Amino acid sequence: MADEPVHDQASIHELHDWSQVNQRYLIAHLARIRQALVEHSERTVAGAADARRTSSPQPEPVMAHAEPAALETICEQFDLSPFERDLLLLCAGVELDADFAPLCMAAQGNAQSDTPTFGLALAVLAEAHWSALAPDAPLRYWELIHVEAGRSLTRSPLRIDERVLHYLAGVNHLDASIAGLVQPAPAPGLLAPSQAALAGEIAATWRVATATGAFPVVQICGPERSARRAVAAAACRQVGLRLYTMAAYAVPVAPPEIDRLLRLWQRESLLGNCVLMVESEGVERSDTGRENALARLVEADAGSPLVVSGSERRGPWQRPAITVDVGKPSPAEQRALWRAVLDHAFDQGAAALNGHVERLVGTFALDGAAIVAAVQGAQGRLAASDGEEVAPQPLADALWAHCRSQARPALDDLAQPIEALATWDDLVLPARERTVLAEIAMHVRQRSRVYETWGFAGKGRRGLGISALFAGASGTGKTMAAEVLAQELKLDLYRIDLSAVVSKYIGETEKNLRRVFDAAEAGGAILLFDEADALFGKRSEVRDSHDRYANIEVSYLLQRMEAYRGLAILTTNLKDALDTAFLRRIRFVVHFPFPDTGQRAEIWRRIFPAATPVAGLDVEKLAQLSAAGGNIRNIAVHAAFLAADAGENGGMPVDMAHVLAAARREYAKLERTLTEAEVRGWI
Repeated sequence: MADEPVHDQASIHELHDWSQVNQRYLIAHLARIRQALVEHSERTVAGAADARRTSSPQPEPVMAHAEPAALETICEQFDLSPFERDLLLLCAGVELDADFAPLCMAAQGNAQSDTPTFGLALAVLAEAHWSALAPDAPLRYWELIHVEAGRSLTRSPLRIDERVLHYLAGVNHLDASIAGLVQPAPAPGLLAPSQAALAGEIAATWRVATATGAFPVVQICGPERSARRAVAAAACRQVGLRLYTMAAYAVPVAPPEIDRLLRLWQRESLLGNCVLMVESEGVERSDTGRENALARLVEADAGSPLVVSGSERRGPWQRPAITVDVGKPSPAEQRALWRAVLDHAFDQGAAALNGHVERLVGTFALDGAAIVAAVQGAQGRLAASDGEEVAPQPLADALWAHCRSQARPALDDLAQPIEALATWDDLVLPARERTVLAEIAMHVRQRSRVYETWGFAGKGRRGLGISALFAGASGTGKTMAAEVLAQELKLDLYRIDLSAVVSKYIGETEKNLRRVFDAAEAGGAILLFDEADALFGKRSEVRDSHDRYANIEVSYLLQRMEAYRGLAILTTNLKDALDTAFLRRIRFVVHFPFPDTGQRAEIWRRIFPAATPVAGLDVEKLAQLSAAGGNIRNIAVHAAFLAADAGENGGMPVDMAHVLAAARREYAKLERTLTEAEVRGWI
């Protein structure tokens, strides 16, 4: 396998030159077959007793180019005999040369048949042998030609396969039968050194296997499909191969269909220097039909390279396999990639961004291709006009926004994205709790410096995850505090839907939790497990298998939280329901107390937006209402609707009467009764 040529002007000219030489070479060979038809027709017309060719064969053309002709490649790759080659040319001539059809009719003595038959080939072509059309012979096994069914073998019309015909003519494209199943992989993007080293290992394996003709299957594992594709594409580029991908769920299950797909793809591999990468996403290990089909595909033939890609390892298979794990670039590699791309894109380069690169690396685990895309997006957003340079801070903000967008996890079925609008000014908490929240934000911002630059990660990866427990009654501000942190840190916030995560089936809960953490890992999203005590309560004594697996679920969650590079927040109304062993592994615990009178007054001062008209609201009297912040918000919103619907010309200002009516509605919902002390002096 030669190295892939560089597509410069010289190579393009050489390719054009080869195409012309290949065409002349094919025409010369077709002329030789056409002459044999003419001679046979003349003998047939003359009534010769033996119409078989007896004259000396014409000298064969010589390919006047360093690269072999398409015909020579077919003969070499499929081990065609001279007779099989000429039979293929006979069928090709009917499609490419207008003289062939009438010559076939004349040679066969049948004005109704202008298509060559095996009987005609046996009579006209030199070195004829009957085995050329055996079912396992190259012409039929590889479907280079097709025999019309339902007639005797010698009288059945023969037709060259369209894919093979185009290849002979110098046009290389995928067979139509498999074009809808496979896709060309994009060119490899910017790789980290560790990823490039893996690509080199794969390429070296293929070079060694070329000498023996037996290729081990290459299994590429890792969390990111794009990274696995990039490594495989880089390996293919090093050995001059083209990479195509196919989803494992597209592999047919029926054995005859798998066998034909295999033959067609192996034919493509021989003709087009192609490598197939089967991507196993979406196929569960429990799907035995798909697993068996994948195994049959892998084990069928070791004569061509094959790659299996997936987040998890498959197998084992009978065919020898090598497995490489493609991880995220290390923080050091990410820093180098960021600086290289920024230096290339901007005159200021990475130096102008000071510590912003460090924060990007600490928050977003991006590979080279994603970093290039983020910088290109920032360039588009901040393209300077009239040659003016882009200021560092807007550039950093644009880079952050694009990284956040690219790394946004696909959690729609398991989590609900929350638009973080709340700020520190909206949060009413005692000073101690606010301090703890500020420390949480500090840990998230500085984790890269402490863990990587200052070396704490080198002491062990365990316990590096940042986790927090928000404990308090409903409506005391737990979700709002999570919004404040997301707003402060400019990160996405997702509320995990526990009803979608927890499953009664053994093992499904861990699988769903794995999906949540894996999807959120790249973007450092904040994960909010609301009312987590429903899932992470006290571990029970093991009485049966369900108890044992419930404890496994808790242990798995603890393990993932300790390794998660983002912030995981658990909320609970019942802190005492949580296992103490669980609490020991939570880094921060924030208590959200029921607000006292002073805190309730502060909430009432901030609850109405500046644009809301109010009249005569007494926050000290409103603070008498024994309600949590969430209930206060519900009362304020309902009071605003009551005021908006009152009056005749666009409503009236919100007053104490509207708030009183709204409070009665909220208390009725809570099955509580307003006391005289709570509403004394309101009206």
